[in-house]
Amino acid sequence: MKFLRMGKEGAETSCVLDADGVVRDVSSVVADFGPTTLADLTGVFDGLDLGEFPEYAGDPRIGTPISQPKNIYCVGLNYSDHAAESGLAVPDEPILFNKSSSSFCGPNAPLFYAAHMTKLDWEVELGIVIGKTAFGVGPDEAMDHVAGFTVVNDVSERAWQAERGGQWMKGKSFLNFCPTGPWLVTPDDFADVQNLGMWLDVNGERMQTGTTAKMIFDVKTIVSYMSSFMMLEEGDLICTGTPPGVGMGKKPPRYLKIGDTVELGIDGLGAQKQVVEEL
Repeated sequence: MKFLRMGKEGAETSCVLDADGVVRDVSSVVADFGPTTLADLTGVFDGLDLGEFPEYAGDPRIGTPISQPKNIYCVGLNYSDHAAESGLAVPDEPILFNKSSSSFCGPNAPLFYAAHMTKLDWEVELGIVIGKTAFGVGPDEAMDHVAGFTVVNDVSERAWQAERGGQWMKGKSFLNFCPTGPWLVTPDDFADVQNLGMWLDVNGERMQTGTTAKMIFDVKTIVSYMSSFMMLEEGDLICTGTPPGVGMGKKPPRYLKIGDTVELGIDGLGAQKQVVEEL
């Protein structure tokens, strides 16, 4: 199933995209998609006919597919071809870092360009949304703890990330650095989540083309590995890495500027569009 939240920021309506592409208002059954409702989203609709729910007719804005997550985690250098592009060795274990939860925003929100930015970059990524607390779970159990998948743009300020010392988080956490959505898609919608095409364009020019088949650490491994170090909680978002074609990897490097348009998507998960605006 494909879940989404529609309407004005802070007052979104829970909806489902039906098989015909019609957005249905399901707020009468699930008030919101978030930590308290993610554990059994599909079960709530067992035996129900989506066609009997009213079409959504409110504000056309698409919000984040889930309410505010407590934690946003990321996996670095998780595509073999991106590691090669970066001139770095394939990691032996997942490289983990955080994005601030305040970076979380809707899929079509603007990207902000602040005066002290110089190297604003893009990264199309598969996002994992945790549906049930995971702590010390094995790879074979991992998918039982996943509510679904979504598209994420792991926006980065490379100068802050690589040239300012310390950890990567400072280059990953600015306002609107985590556009997420448009949909949360449940695992049963995919024959193989490890074989999804990915793409990203800047001003209509293709920058990234990839596939989740190139992930060094797959979804099951990531969830299991992370749960051995921390408790993953309902609603947590995990960004799983990006294929090659980021601005930092171009020769010469290429970065976003005010007025640029970024569009990105993943097979079966929908697409996003952002415009870079001066802050």
